[in-house]
Amino acid sequence: MIFNSQRKELVMNFDFTEEQKSMMELGRDFAEKEILPTQEQDEKQHLFRKEIFKKMAELGFFGCIIPEKYGGNETGHLCAALLTEEIGRVSASWTLPFNMQMWGPAFTILHYGTEEQKEKYIPKLVSGELIGAFAITEPNSGSDVAGMGTTATETDDGFILNGQKMWISNAHVADVALVYAYTDKSKKHKGISCFLVELKNTPGIKTAPIETKLGLFCAPTGEIAFEDAKIPKSALLGQKGEGFKICMWQLNNTRLGCAARGVGIARGCHEAAIKYALERTQFGQPIAEFQMIQDQLATMYVEYEAARLLVLKAAYEKDQGNLNNTLSVSTAKYYASEAAVNASGIAMKIFGSYGYSSEYPVERFFRDAKSLQVVEGTSNIQKIIISRAILGK
Repeated sequence: MIFNSQRKELVMNFDFTEEQKSMMELGRDFAEKEILPTQEQDEKQHLFRKEIFKKMAELGFFGCIIPEKYGGNETGHLCAALLTEEIGRVSASWTLPFNMQMWGPAFTILHYGTEEQKEKYIPKLVSGELIGAFAITEPNSGSDVAGMGTTATETDDGFILNGQKMWISNAHVADVALVYAYTDKSKKHKGISCFLVELKNTPGIKTAPIETKLGLFCAPTGEIAFEDAKIPKSALLGQKGEGFKICMWQLNNTRLGCAARGVGIARGCHEAAIKYALERTQFGQPIAEFQMIQDQLATMYVEYEAARLLVLKAAYEKDQGNLNNTLSVSTAKYYASEAAVNASGIAMKIFGSYGYSSEYPVERFFRDAKSLQVVEGTSNIQKIIISRAILGK
C-alpha cells in the first residue's frame, strides 16, 4: 500500500515481493511434504512431532518478525501471515508454533525485555532450542483476564508463584512461558505483572496434558499448577503492574496469527470442496454442475478472500510500524474465525456423509475451526473491541 501525497489517496498494490513469494512456496512445500504424509496417523495419536517443529525453526519460520541480531530474518508480519496460511491450509495444529514461539514470547520479550532477557531467550525461541508458551487463561477466568487468581508474592530475592493456568498451548512440552499473575490484587488489573518462567527447571511447577478437546490434536494443550514456585527477580518482564498492558499488547499480535490460521482453514476447505464437487457424480453429472453447490462454493470463496485481505491489511500495518493496530487485528481475527467456521460447515454439506468421516480432511477442519471462536479472545470479545473502537471508546 502506498499513499500518494499529490492525489491524497491510498494506492493499493497487491503484488507480493519475490521474498514473500519464495516464503509462501517454502511454506506450501513444507506442509505438503513434511506434515501431510503422516497427518492422518498423527491426528489419531494426538502426536506433536518435535522433528517437524525443529524443521520449521531451521527454515526460519519463527524469525520473520525478529531482528537478525537475535537470530531472526526480518521478513515481516506479512510474510509470517502468509506462511501461517500455507501451513493452516493443510494443518491448523501446526500453525500454533508461530504464536507460541514468535508472535507470543519472542516478540513480546523483544518489545518489553531487558537486553539480558532478549539475548537469553529470543535466539533459542527462534531456533527451536526452547519451546515457548504463554499462560493467561485459568479455570475460572478466560475472557475476564483481570479475574485471574494466580499470584506472585515478592520476596527479598524473587517471587513466589501460586495458582493454576488452564487450556495453555504447549503447557506440558514448553521450556519457557510468559506467565501473568497478580503482584498486587488491590490495584485490580493494574496489579498484574508478567514473568518469564522456566517451566522445567523450577521446583513447585507441575504440568499435565489435556486430551479431552475437540480439535487441534497435534497441538499440545495442558494445564500448569504453581505451588510455592520460586522464580528470580530477573524473571519479571517489564515493570511490576505492567502485566495487563503487556498481555493486551501480546494478544494484539497473537490474534494476527489466529486470523491467518483461519484464512488457511477456509482456503483448505474451499480447495477440498472444489476438488470433491468436480469428482463426485450424482444424477448423471458432477455435483459442481448444480447451482446450489455453485452458490456454496462462491460463498466460501468470497468469505475467504475478504478474510485474507483483512489479515494482510493488519499484517501490513504492523510492518509499517503500527504495532497498536487493535481495530484492524480484531476485525481480521473476528472475520477470519467466522469465515473458517462457515467454510468448514459448507464443505461438510458438499461432502455429505463423507464430510462426517475422518477419511477426508473436512471433519478435521470443522473441529479445528471452532477453536478460533474461543482462543485469544472469543468472537464476542472481538466484537466488543471493534464496537468500542468505532465508537471512540
